[in-house]
Amino acid sequence: MPRSPYEFSAGSIPDAPRSDRPQLLSALAADLRRTGYTLDGVAQLLGPAASAALNRDQIIPALLATEHAVRRDESARPLAAVVRLWLLAEPQERGVLDAALPGVGSEGLLELGLVQPVPGTTLLAAKADLRPYGWDANEDGSGGAELWVASDLAAHQQEGVLRHDHVLGIGQASTTLVQTTVRRHTRRALDLGTGCGIQAFHLLHHCEHVTATDISERALAFTRFNILLNAEALSVDPARFEDRVSLRLGSLLEPVGGEEFDLVVSNPPFVITPRRAGEDAEGQFTYRDGGLPGDDIVSSLVADLPGVLAPGGTAQMLGNWEVPAGAEWHERPRSWVRPGTDAWFIQREQVAPEQYAETWLQDASEGRDREHYRDAYAAYLTDFESRNVEGIGFGMVWLRRPLPGGEPTVSRFEEITYPIEQPIGPHLDAAVERCDWLAANTLEDTHLLVAEDVTEERHQRPGAEHPGVILLRQGAGLRRTNLLSTELAGFVSACDGDLTAGQIAGALEALLGGGMDGDGAGFDAGSFRSTLLADVENLVRDGFLVPARA
Repeated sequence: MPRSPYEFSAGSIPDAPRSDRPQLLSALAADLRRTGYTLDGVAQLLGPAASAALNRDQIIPALLATEHAVRRDESARPLAAVVRLWLLAEPQERGVLDAALPGVGSEGLLELGLVQPVPGTTLLAAKADLRPYGWDANEDGSGGAELWVASDLAAHQQEGVLRHDHVLGIGQASTTLVQTTVRRHTRRALDLGTGCGIQAFHLLHHCEHVTATDISERALAFTRFNILLNAEALSVDPARFEDRVSLRLGSLLEPVGGEEFDLVVSNPPFVITPRRAGEDAEGQFTYRDGGLPGDDIVSSLVADLPGVLAPGGTAQMLGNWEVPAGAEWHERPRSWVRPGTDAWFIQREQVAPEQYAETWLQDASEGRDREHYRDAYAAYLTDFESRNVEGIGFGMVWLRRPLPGGEPTVSRFEEITYPIEQPIGPHLDAAVERCDWLAANTLEDTHLLVAEDVTEERHQRPGAEHPGVILLRQGAGLRRTNLLSTELAGFVSACDGDLTAGQIAGALEALLGGGMDGDGAGFDAGSFRSTLLADVENLVRDGFLVPARA
């Protein structure tokens, strides 16, 4: 493939870790592994309470826990020093780091750009956050990984407002997208807006080649550093980096124009941020603010992503959307989807403009300057008011380009705000397969079974002859609840695989039709059957009922 003019290969970018020192990277990885700087190792050192506090960005319990651990066992000192340096942003003596990480040493850390001297002392302070990351193996033992991820220091690790080209670490949004993404073997994948590379790490485990883009040179420098630091675990040959990874510098889809991908994932800078007078995009936070007014960045991606998908290819992303006063939340997102595209939006929450402003002002520590906070808060409210916005939704987006000659089978816009099973990706994949199956098969000729995770609840008033409420509940996946009519409950109870859906519907039709006035008078058999089977189709689509295997 010819080299793209957007290709990024720099190993040294100011204020970012260096990735052009392969021997130092190899030595660092070996040291971290030897020290036990892993998710399990850190959790064991800190204990449950301090680990939980650290997950809330509270570092004091972890500082105390490391002190106690060293007092109890001197052999814990190397790991405690590494934890205090990078997770707690506590400067460490050069000699302590030389002892903890003898392969790379303090001089190597300085050369890589991971630490910096504290003026007037022999201490070294973290210049970046470097923390363990990973995921469990599959049941067959494949697919797991233990990695380390570098990013900029977070708000709780430093003073002042974050720099505008801040490179975000492992956040809630990025892990949400990880859990949402459908994992299948894929030839070419695109990580749009890669940040520090979290999505790319996962893609490299099931995709032959990953293209990662970002508008920030620093973000791409962090991604390159992280991939090369974890080259062995990610099956990347540092000498042939481009065989598996292509890094591109540019905005949105510009760096990949004319190319097609089997899978696109994106945690784009979707935060809706007001633009102040005279301010350009460079005055905003590149990791979260797309530089476009309102939710234009999300709407443009929803419309344009199918253009870079190969036939049958899918895209998954997160996003915010504005909800105008008096409108349903899905009206605007639905209008963004181009004809001929499969689309599934799931809104996970909706907040008022005030809540939205507070969340993102706190995110960048903008509350530390009272006057700035007041002006920025007011700017948010004025911006939303100018477009008559009364709510901002957040959720997951799935898109697909149908195969040649195929028609879209998925068009879903739903709100699910309660807890769901994680990772949800496999369940989304199964749901899409059910939609495709329904489009290609005749339901009436199908033998159905109740899914294994489904239970039934019946509620009735004391002394009542029949239940007033019948519910089906899913214990897995999206954990839906479905309110059943008596007739639909009867249909579900008969789904043991012996009769076809058409035969069960016919039996209920005969039972109910012959039970009114003795001759079925007033019973509309055609309407009953079509309504019942439409409800059954919804139960199949949502996974309450599944086709019996031959």
